[in-house]
Amino acid sequence: MTEPKIVIAGREISRNQSPYIIAELSANHNGNLETAMRIISEAVKAGADAVKLQTYRPDTITLDCQSDEFKIKGGLWDGRTLYELYEEAHMPWEWHKPLFDHARNVGIPIFSSPFDRTAVDLLEDLNAPAYKIASFEAIDLPLIRYVAATGKPMIISTGMANAEEIEEAINAAHEGGCKELAILHCVSGYPAPAEDYNLRTITDMVERFGLVTGLSDHTLDNTTAIASVVLGASLIEKHFTLDRRGGGPDDSFSLEPKDLAELCSGAKTAWKSLGKVDYGQKSSEVGNAQFRRSLYFVEDLKCGDRIASSSIRSVRPGYGLPPKYYDELLDRRLKSDVKKGTAVTWDLLA
Repeated sequence: MTEPKIVIAGREISRNQSPYIIAELSANHNGNLETAMRIISEAVKAGADAVKLQTYRPDTITLDCQSDEFKIKGGLWDGRTLYELYEEAHMPWEWHKPLFDHARNVGIPIFSSPFDRTAVDLLEDLNAPAYKIASFEAIDLPLIRYVAATGKPMIISTGMANAEEIEEAINAAHEGGCKELAILHCVSGYPAPAEDYNLRTITDMVERFGLVTGLSDHTLDNTTAIASVVLGASLIEKHFTLDRRGGGPDDSFSLEPKDLAELCSGAKTAWKSLGKVDYGQKSSEVGNAQFRRSLYFVEDLKCGDRIASSSIRSVRPGYGLPPKYYDELLDRRLKSDVKKGTAVTWDLLA
């Protein structure tokens, strides 16, 4: 089977390449364009492969309504209305062009999650190289088809979606004309406990859907994300901020610059360590082969003497015959004198 892949801004994303790390800016601009610019610059320094925004207005994602249904109960944003949260968190549309320009100037691809058709239109005007469908929108099949019609690569996050809903989202993307599609295993908790992630699901997703598969990680450290690489994750998305104590709606569960740098390095190391099936001696082992055990004479012997159990032992270093020949050597005669500390070799035997 051909390994699935997508390409964003010239970078191949597949299990044949090191993991693609997406720094999710989300609401961590905290209402300041300069902060958003700095987050992009820090993502470059940390080694991220892309920066992602979220493109919506409060009135395109919810209603300005005070009824109980529109209030958040429990969790990080308890007591707030959806409109209040999104009013604070949203990325002003007039910031998009300066942020896209800045990202291109500092050399990192930038794209976004659109939450309605007008957002897609804005991002198309900015020539976004790809699109991400957020978990909460994975059931919005008309939006997925509209994004697919752009012909750009698409990533769909699957938090809260069951297998049937994931299949429906994939079908909608293909029906809309998407040729390059990736999906992300996700748990839509903010933050999410590691034990909720069930990372073995990634392996099943790769086999079941046959697509580039990755992880949208909302845990508080990098352990889950790095572990996902071993199970087949080709891309990893993490929220990114300058300071977890910044007070914004997403800051507390986001990575800081040092953490993002560690994720970029650790994920690549995990990918390199996968390698291939190989039982041979590795290059880093060659110098240590001399310290394996082998057979040595432990007493002086004369030509013609027979080797007794007291004559040889398995010791380090490894210049003699392997210990597996111990029984075979017993009672064999020597064809020359040997001294204690001599490696046992076939040419010493009669």
